[in-house]
Amino acid sequence: METKLVYLSDLKFNLKVWKAELRFHRKEMEKFEKKLEAVARRNPGVEAMAPLEGFQNKIIREKEVIGRMLQRIRMKRKIIESGDLSEEMDTRLRNQSTSMRDDMKTYIKLHYELKEDLMDYLLRWL
Repeated sequence: METKLVYLSDLKFNLKVWKAELRFHRKEMEKFEKKLEAVARRNPGVEAMAPLEGFQNKIIREKEVIGRMLQRIRMKRKIIESGDLSEEMDTRLRNQSTSMRDDMKTYIKLHYELKEDLMDYLLRWL
């Protein structure tokens, strides 16, 4: 039982960190949206506008993914806080936690690739 409590404490910590990171990324994407709007207002022409629209779509998609990941975190916290520490629930939480961790790794990798591409684009057109 004590091992389960330590594990759940670690899981709660991970969920808290992931939630903070996702919220930060969402705010970051909102800042990038504003920068893209600034580029669009300058009316730079077709060469700049085609990638701009692509970036806007990617930002919309990323914000949707962030929303779904935050929802998953909320659901996991509810399960943990419900206090159901049965063996079946514990096994399911562990499996879901591994999946969430892998999903976060993938998300973070893709986020930073998008961010790097956005920065390159903005350096060229701002």
